[in-house]
This record gives sequence, structure tokens and C-alpha cells, in this order.
Amino acid sequence: MSIPVHEVAHILERNREHLADHCANSWQVRTLHALRKCRTAALGGHIDRCNNPACHKLHLSYNSCRNRHCPKCQGHKKEEWIRAREADLLEVPYFHVVFTMPTELNRLCLYEPKLVYGLLFKTAWGIIRDFGGNPKFLGGQMGMIAILHTWGQNLSLHPHLHCIVPGGGIARSGKWKPTRSKGKYLFPVKAMSQVFRARFVAGLRKELGKQQPPSFYQSLFQHHWVVYCKRPFYGPSQVVEYLGRYTHKIAISNHRIKSHGDGNVRFMVKDYRHGGKKSVLGLPDAEFIRRFALHILPKGFTRIRHYGILSSYYKRTMIPQLQKDLGMPKLAETGPLMHRKCPICKKGNLVTVATFTARGPPEHWLEQINNQMKTPT
Repeated sequence: MSIPVHEVAHILERNREHLADHCANSWQVRTLHALRKCRTAALGGHIDRCNNPACHKLHLSYNSCRNRHCPKCQGHKKEEWIRAREADLLEVPYFHVVFTMPTELNRLCLYEPKLVYGLLFKTAWGIIRDFGGNPKFLGGQMGMIAILHTWGQNLSLHPHLHCIVPGGGIARSGKWKPTRSKGKYLFPVKAMSQVFRARFVAGLRKELGKQQPPSFYQSLFQHHWVVYCKRPFYGPSQVVEYLGRYTHKIAISNHRIKSHGDGNVRFMVKDYRHGGKKSVLGLPDAEFIRRFALHILPKGFTRIRHYGILSSYYKRTMIPQLQKDLGMPKLAETGPLMHRKCPICKKGNLVTVATFTARGPPEHWLEQINNQMKTPT
């Protein structure tokens, strides 16, 4: 993919003196400043040398912020995470289940994000676990990977949970038991929606009690809570492709930004209600930053969680045995994780030979790099 011309960091940098004006707390401010400084001299850097003897060129690079909300820092993390998940795949159907909260809870998400999002994870897994444990539907112990997204295409607050669920579970006999639909569907979504709403509101009552009036809880039952279960993936390779698109996704990628001049930001959006029709949305800098900050998660909050037989506790013993019984899916050969390639010769790998702080690279390294630039290749 080509290097984007416009970046979120550019917008944050030109508004660096006023970032706090658009944030709800100091953690959001700290995060935006980290993104603003990403891969700039402010974070220090390193000198790399190409290990190809025919090239041996030096390269100056600045450090990444490594923040999970940064558009520039997710690629390598995503690849590592996907490789780890590939090792856990089973030769069974997988389902994509989405739990969506109504917009009436958005205000509460702003003030109690850890509580609301934590309850969303807890409720979603409780539904998958209990429906799966019910002999009427399956009668087995299930697993789930859940990924929290909080945004819509226009950067509005739209909290929802993407879940990957294997189409079956472990019966009391210890053997794998597939869903009764022979992999065509998971559980009845209407029943799941009703249970989702009832359990979530009950959880809110327990956590908040009289902090909210009875009318607030009653109003939540007046809306349809969406649980969407897509048809099963066509195969394990599609599961992996899904993981790549969703796990380390952030509110907006740099590639979606089309321009950011004159104090305004224009970015591409898709209207999924009309077949994914694309258009360009323009927002003032202040509104763009405010919306972006809505999706900065609380400090230490885990946005990717594993449950049941896919949790770290169980999968060390259960997954290897299931793979032995059911077989391991054949995935496309991807090879090892890519090293950092030399941008000049395209053949050698970059090896770090020196590091430096925000004070900048030592003079003797700069001199070597400058002399290298004067020498014809």
C-alpha cells in the first residue's frame, strides 16, 4: 500500500496548543500528543544499515509511538497477532457475530466507558456461552474472540462488538459437537437480541443503581438491540482475512484523509445503508479532533478478548487435542514475518547500528549519511 499524503498526525500537530480543549480527560490528551510525535525527532530514533554488501547504505529513522490508537503503528502488531491466531484455528465453520448497543447509551459511554464497554464484553460472552451450553441449541462448551469497535464511518460514537465464534463446542463427553444446523447458522438472533437487551440493562441497574432514574432503564427496552450473525466464513483463510481487517483497526486510517487545508479535514466515508456508497465528509479541525478522541479507550482497557476454549487458560490443552481430532486447516503459505527491507536496493535487510534520543543523532552519523547522499549510487 502506498504511503499516505495526509495524516492524522498533521492535523494534531497544527492544533498542538489546543488539543486539551477537545478532550474529555488527560489520558486522551496524552494519547493525542503521542500520536502527534510519532516517527518524529521528538521521540528519538535510530540509524540503520543495509546488510547487503553491494549496498551497505545508512538510513535515519525516527521511533514510533507504538500507541494502539495510532494509524502508523498497527501493521506489525497486526501481523504478529494474526500468526498467533492462525495456530489456534480448527477445521470447523466459524461465525461472525456483532453485538450493537443503541445510541441512547452513547452519553453514558462518554462518562463511564470502562464500565459500559466491560459490561458489553461480559454480556456478549454470557449469551454465547449460555446458548451454547443449552442442549436445545448445542449443549457444549464454546469459545469466542471479541473485538471492540467504537466508531462509525463518520467518526461518530457507535460502540459494537465483533465476535468470531467456532461453530460448535466441547460436549460433556469431551468430544467436539457441531451446531445442530450443520454449520448453516449459529443461534436464533431474535432470541439472542432479547436476552442481550435484558441482561445488559440488568447489569447497568446493578452497577449504577439509583445513579440513573427508572425512566432511563425503561427507555432502553423501547429500542431494538441488534445482534447480527453473519453466515459462516467460507473457510479458515477467510477467518484470517477477517482478523487482519478488524483486530488492529483504528477509528480512521491515514489513507482515508483526502485533504486538511484551511483548518478543515476532508475524509472518505462509506454509507453501508446504501450499498457502501462512498462520499467525502468535511469537518473543522476542532470537530475532527473531538470525534477522534471519542475512540481513545481508557488506560489499560483490553479491546481484544478471548473466551472459553479460545482463552489462554484452556487453549494450551484443548486446542491441540481438537486439532488432532478434527484436523488442522490448510492455510496459504505466508512465510516468516517480513524484515525491514532497504528502501534503496530492495534486497538487504536493515540492521540497527545506533540509537539516539530526542536530542538528535550524533554528528558523526549525520556526517556519514550526508556524505552518502552526495555519492552517486
